[in-house]
Amino acid sequence: MLVRRRKNTCVVAALLFVNEGRAVADNDTFQTVVRAGREDGVSEERAHGTVSRSEIERRQPRSAPDALRYESGVFVQQSAHGQGSAFIRGLTGQQTLLLFDGIRVNNSTYRQGPNQYFFTIDSRTIDSIEILRGGGSTRYGSDALGGVIAAYPIDPMVSDGEILFRPQVNLRATSADDELGGRVQFHLSGPVKDGSLGFVGGIGFRNVGQLKSGGRVENPNPNTPIGRYPMVPAYAPDGVTQLGTGFKELTADGRLVLRLSDSQRLTLATYHYLQFDVPRTDQCPPPYAPSGTCLTYEQQFRHLGYLTYEGKLSNFLWPLRISVSVQAQHERQRLDDPSVLVTRLGVDDVLTLGFLASAQSRPLLVLPSVELRFRYGFDQYTDWITSEASRTFTDLAQTAKLSRGQYLNGSTYTYGGVYADGSLSIPKGVTLYGGVRLSYVVARAPAEPLSGSRQVNQSWLPVTGNAGVSWMPHKVLTLRLNADHSFRAANLNDLTARQQTGPGFQFENANLNPERATTIELGALLEHELLGVQLWAFETLLHDAVLKVSKSDAECPLATPECVGAWTRFQLQNAPALSELRGVEAMLRLRIPMGFRLRGTLAYTWGESPRVGSLGYGTSGVILGERVPLSRVPPLHGTAEVVWQRASFELSAGLRWATMQDRLAISDYADARIPKYGTPGFAVVDLRSSFRIHDRVQLGGVLENIGNVAYRYHGSSVDGPGRGFMLSMKVD
Repeated sequence: MLVRRRKNTCVVAALLFVNEGRAVADNDTFQTVVRAGREDGVSEERAHGTVSRSEIERRQPRSAPDALRYESGVFVQQSAHGQGSAFIRGLTGQQTLLLFDGIRVNNSTYRQGPNQYFFTIDSRTIDSIEILRGGGSTRYGSDALGGVIAAYPIDPMVSDGEILFRPQVNLRATSADDELGGRVQFHLSGPVKDGSLGFVGGIGFRNVGQLKSGGRVENPNPNTPIGRYPMVPAYAPDGVTQLGTGFKELTADGRLVLRLSDSQRLTLATYHYLQFDVPRTDQCPPPYAPSGTCLTYEQQFRHLGYLTYEGKLSNFLWPLRISVSVQAQHERQRLDDPSVLVTRLGVDDVLTLGFLASAQSRPLLVLPSVELRFRYGFDQYTDWITSEASRTFTDLAQTAKLSRGQYLNGSTYTYGGVYADGSLSIPKGVTLYGGVRLSYVVARAPAEPLSGSRQVNQSWLPVTGNAGVSWMPHKVLTLRLNADHSFRAANLNDLTARQQTGPGFQFENANLNPERATTIELGALLEHELLGVQLWAFETLLHDAVLKVSKSDAECPLATPECVGAWTRFQLQNAPALSELRGVEAMLRLRIPMGFRLRGTLAYTWGESPRVGSLGYGTSGVILGERVPLSRVPPLHGTAEVVWQRASFELSAGLRWATMQDRLAISDYADARIPKYGTPGFAVVDLRSSFRIHDRVQLGGVLENIGNVAYRYHGSSVDGPGRGFMLSMKVD
């Protein structure tokens, strides 16, 4: 085994402070395969942030969504302990786009509101996560209304001219949820003619028990008909153990990288995530249901395989990136309902074939002080849906197949487009940039007469674009003004799905129009070796925003007793007038003597939409105007971190806080995940430490929630962990 120490450690550390995620982590002692740049990363002219590998290792997140909690403008909701969804500027789920190594993770079954799919990316395989805040449809297409979350995987280690074999073991145990898990991986690389061949692969596992909180979060108004505590989650008699939590997880992955030359590489990769027995916490049990009632994701699998070529071939293909990918998403849900002696089983599969190509020109010197860069690309993804459901009468042991599943079996969805964007640098520190995209979306679903499901045959050709200007009046100060127009086409979940959601049972609307978002943002950035400051203000106007509209039981579709028996019922509809989101975001980084680093974030988002529908049960005294808050918009919130590092020892503290959110949408009042009438604020402090006891052995510890605070992120089904520890060991 060959050890090759990185040179110029101080320079790397300084760069890491200024631009985390673009540099390699402080304690990385091996080189990785040289990439053809990160030109596939999110646009740096826009509001964005990066989570580096070193930050992930320091914070010890429980999941990929959990790794985003310290990013400005990002707020992470959890519908279950084994799920998580990031809000960016007040939007989440199908209104934000997820990427893995540049490949689209979103598919046509992503639902309105929070979903679990970023949780299916193993945080232990991630090298960095980039977050674009604000619309991103010009480069990425449908869904990027609120922003883009782009995860990049760990690459193989290599050494110049030598064979390298590097095994690694990571283990972790926690007390709040009795987690025991780990990952075993290895790097193998060696020289080949005019290049190198590297491989990194591993397997991981976790067994996670029921989550213990710092106590039950209380309703802000205990005199409501609901009582002192929210109806979700259900608690064990000890008052700290949350029922409907816990899960099991297996992961496996392999990444083979052939470096053909200094400017060309070929990557063959596969990633597999298998999660078992995840209770949907707000449905396990639902409010007023018997204790044995539970909706469980028995299987939540995601498989991804792809082949990517990256190379710098000519002045107009610099670099060129081409990827062909295959993804398979598999869900098996079981609903146990002892009140009617029924178990309902649903199995949904999505197979996605994807292709993307992008290229960038070399910088063109138009005039002595005028430089032009431009980028262009094409992408297309096609989904094939398989969906079925059955109902078993437990007292008779008889099973009957239902006429349809959650989706319409045999549905297809094709989405893609072409785009071009560029930048023009002119004298006096001014840069102009902009782009345009032509997209196409085709949704097809068969009719199903027994359930009254209509045929879907929809297509759209949206045109989107962005423009902006950046001015650097001083070498450390940059001012930016951006305008963006993005879209989200109605997907198969909107058009065909029947499902249980947090606010109630939701059924399809085959006549939805695409959502469109126009965003204006203004930013000021101060970048210095010792100090970094970012301030952003934004305004987003949503056209034809998709909202949940309450319905009566008489409006339920055929053959859906779950709809008739639901506490509340909803259908998605386009808003009749503009909806809007506006807010501010701030970030501060500070390096001070004696090895200290400070970092803080703050964000506030305000959202409003036209009133559509009426209030349901338990909302006495609430008066609605013609315009009402948008659903689940996060409150004022922020973070602070201080890190002290000396040689092989690191000590840090992190603060997460949020104020009360009592601006609720109509559907929020029916959502048992949200306390009546609003989610209380909180402040939680974690202490972390790590110590390298040997060149190849590192121990870590986290004391989380040292105040044992009872808290909940707005819109979550799960209360946060109580006081507890995390212990980790890394052998490399």
